[in-house]
Amino acid sequence: MKFGPASPADAIGGVTVHTLRQGSLVLKKGTTIGPAEVEALNKAGVKEIVVVRLEEGDVSEDEAAASIAQAVAGEGVTVERAFTGRANLFAAQAGVLVVDRAAVDRINGVDEAITFATLSAFKPVVEGEMIATVKLIPFGVEARLRDAAVAVAGKDTLRIAPYVIKRVGVVSTLLPGLAAKVIDKTLRVTAERLAPAGATIIAERRVPHDEAALAASIKELLGLGAELVIVFGASAIADRRDVIPAAITEIGGAVEHFGMPVDPGNLLLIGSAGGVPVLGAPGCARSPVENGFDWVLMRLLAGLKVTRAELTGMGVGGLLMEIVTRPQPRTNIDAEANRNITAIVLAAGRSTRMGGPNKLLAEIDGKKLVRIVAEQALASKASEVIVVTGHQADLVEQALAGLNLKFVRNADFAGGLASSVKAGIAAVSDKADGAIVCLGDMPLIDAKLIDQLIEIFAPDRGHLIAVPVADGRRGNPVLWSRRFFKELMTLEGDVGARHLIAKHTEAVAEVPVEGPSAFLDIDTPQALEAARRS
Repeated sequence: MKFGPASPADAIGGVTVHTLRQGSLVLKKGTTIGPAEVEALNKAGVKEIVVVRLEEGDVSEDEAAASIAQAVAGEGVTVERAFTGRANLFAAQAGVLVVDRAAVDRINGVDEAITFATLSAFKPVVEGEMIATVKLIPFGVEARLRDAAVAVAGKDTLRIAPYVIKRVGVVSTLLPGLAAKVIDKTLRVTAERLAPAGATIIAERRVPHDEAALAASIKELLGLGAELVIVFGASAIADRRDVIPAAITEIGGAVEHFGMPVDPGNLLLIGSAGGVPVLGAPGCARSPVENGFDWVLMRLLAGLKVTRAELTGMGVGGLLMEIVTRPQPRTNIDAEANRNITAIVLAAGRSTRMGGPNKLLAEIDGKKLVRIVAEQALASKASEVIVVTGHQADLVEQALAGLNLKFVRNADFAGGLASSVKAGIAAVSDKADGAIVCLGDMPLIDAKLIDQLIEIFAPDRGHLIAVPVADGRRGNPVLWSRRFFKELMTLEGDVGARHLIAKHTEAVAEVPVEGPSAFLDIDTPQALEAARRS
């Protein structure tokens, strides 16, 4: 292949290397120079242009890319027509992408002019998704190099393994303290995971966390025609002799591998019984967030064997995310040591919906609202109480005179609730393990509820956010672990942090409450009257 500058007349038959713009003339990169182009170049006063010419034994970029793409495309893969030296490959069906990495490396090792890139091996893909591309760097390449790339490829270089398992059975084991709604959510999340593969849960069983009961349920599901059984343990698998692996072996099955170097997902177990795969799910499989369980599940649904060697080879790239519910290093297992909690009372608002007066200075039984809230916070097990003031700060602080409080003024109080949350969080001592955010206009919140939230807060058990709940509705106040302080400091506007609770549902511990205390905030004169009657 010849490359270099030429006069317009000598450039005939060549292909432009760069886009050329001169006056009204625009000659795009990749244009083949003919008589019309020569005339336009001369008219524009162009004396020289850089072109490339194929020589005998060369093939064009499109021809080379197309040939290599066709050579690597296996079952379930289609190839788009090559254009500008690129041939894209697409999934013709939903499934799991299977890649022969050695073949990909051999193709890329033929010559620097030839490049071949794919999605990650074993990635679940949908029909029509782009999965790979062959790109030729120059405008042409020697045919022998194209032929060498084709020779080292093969039809198994790239293929889609279609989903073949459609019938899934699920067993959940039970222990005291495991709420039914946790299992319900787990089933919903699992059904959503199975849906892209066209698989469904044909039956689910809930049994005691007991070897015999679990073994009987797995056997029952196999009898119902389950092609895959997933077991969600009430307690994580700790050993090959634990309840879940023992139940598998009790019915004549085998434990093929326990543990994987993917985090979240370490405590996954792969077994089989009667020729059907049985998965002992790690705790993270209850969450919809991608984890190691997904990596194994989707392969099994596509009928791909997951070997021990493949599992142990997942370590590079296996650290998927920080797990907020994971306990900190076990330097202190005293639960009380994790309960140094600061109470933050938000008292900076403008009371715009009250129609004029500052609601925090309104009285119930002769005592101002903000003082009622502050006194209950002081009476609780909170180690310190911070009050964030803003609107009419002097009057609010006067209403709290004589109380052992730390005041923080929020100069941006007009910007909304978020600015007060951030002001309060920024003032929390470095020694605090968390903060409970109380609203200054919720006078029915008492020290007992605050203490209940502090009691249920247990970082060692993954309880990092504590909220009061009634009839499925979450109220206030909310206790936040220090781990979420950075996220709380990103809040903006006149909104709270409800979206963060939704984001970290696996870290939420709920305290059941009765009555309106966790929900009644004084925003209107009518609400104030309701509080006075309570």
